Amino acid sequence: MMSAVHGGERECGRARYTLVGMGNGGVWGVCAEVEGLFGDPLRGTYELFGWVPQTVVHGWVGGRVWLVPGGTAFGPWLLEDAESPGERSGADGLVLTGLDDYEGPPEGYRGPVRVHDGHRWLGSCGEFTRILPAKRPAPPLVLRGLVPGGQLLAALRKGTRRALDLEQASLEVRDDRGEPLTDLLLRARVMAWRPSSHGTGLIDLELDGELLTPVPAYARPLWERWFAGPPEAPGGWAGLDTRHRGAWLDLVRERGCRRTRHNRPAGHAYVLDGRHITDVPGLYLALGEAVNGPGGYFGGCLDALVDCLRGTFGHTAPATLHWHDATTAHEHLHRTLTPDGRSHDLFTETLSVLAAGGMHVTLT
Repeated sequence: MMSAVHGGERECGRARYTLVGMGNGGVWGVCAEVEGLFGDPLRGTYELFGWVPQTVVHGWVGGRVWLVPGGTAFGPWLLEDAESPGERSGADGLVLTGLDDYEGPPEGYRGPVRVHDGHRWLGSCGEFTRILPAKRPAPPLVLRGLVPGGQLLAALRKGTRRALDLEQASLEVRDDRGEPLTDLLLRARVMAWRPSSHGTGLIDLELDGELLTPVPAYARPLWERWFAGPPEAPGGWAGLDTRHRGAWLDLVRERGCRRTRHNRPAGHAYVLDGRHITDVPGLYLALGEAVNGPGGYFGGCLDALVDCLRGTFGHTAPATLHWHDATTAHEHLHRTLTPDGRSHDLFTETLSVLAAGGMHVTLT
């Protein structure tokens, strides 16, 4: 006989995952293992014809690559986590793939485009074509060793198509210490269930739940590190490349926005280790650790930094930030590009935002 998890009960040994209904907040079940959480999301493809390179484009191109149309009639659009197999052999073209912006290119526009990664111009083309990814069935999501909630048991016993459609749900993820890590939204429909080999009364529940934001496969090793708990020493991200730093920052942001923080009193002096600020994720990871310790969050973009400076994220104005090795960040961030390709000094603007938020910065 299957036992149920009742009410707000969320614990089941070292349960990492809690499936929660979005309608009433009821717990469908808890488990320690999920298959199908990591994968490769659908990627759009652009073929850029008449490509004139300004640098070599091959492999992973950048987390945020902007395509800027010629003229002033249209605005730029974003291609996230962009990759390229390189220039086409025997042709003057380039292929880019990535997570396409919801808007994509202006309707009907296929003319000249300049491309940059937020730091440098990659090149330009005379025209392009956009190939949308073919739709494919979402891979099943299998919750193994699930302790089912009462509502889920009732739905399984009923067994009708309507009863087995759990509709919008959230998969809440906790680390092995029980601290919130993140959550993922999905449309959960039960495809199958069976008794689990993980223990008596447990089930393996298979959903065709279409994850709205699947976790990229390359981020899996970082998730495994965070499942053990947040880092105990600063700089755990320092040896990562920009792509993986971005994934680390995503986890820092998700966890940081779910935790209750205690603001330090006004007048506190923070110390920022600037040795590894060689890219944008590194900037925010170092700031987060300076204010809130290893794995700490204090913004992931300038707008978020403004919000954090207003309070409830560990800081009370006025305060002081001693920024060591500031020349590293200046070297890598003082020449950046806005989405439409205008020159932008991210280092100086960061200092301005900090000053406006009551953080007096000393550079060494």
